[in-house]
Amino acid sequence: MASHSIDVTKDHCPMTFVKAKIALSKLQAGEQLEVLLLEGEALNSVPKAAVEQGYKLISLNHHTANIHRVVFEK
Repeated sequence: MASHSIDVTKDHCPMTFVKAKIALSKLQAGEQLEVLLLEGEALNSVPKAAVEQGYKLISLNHHTANIHRVVFEK
C-alpha cells in the first residue's frame, strides 16, 4: 500500500509530471507514492521521467476505464 496518493487524471502534460514531481519530492526514503494517470502522454512520460530522476517504479497497473495506477518509491 502506498504511503501517499495523488490523482492527476484531470490535468494535462506537463502539469501531470509537475504535480507528481512535487509530491515525490516530499517523500522520505522508503515511502511510496501512488499516482493515478490517464492513458496517453501522461502515462508514457510521468513514469519514465520519475525513474530518470531516481525514483523506483514499484508497479504500473490498469485501474479503471482509461486510468492507470502507478506506484513509485523514494
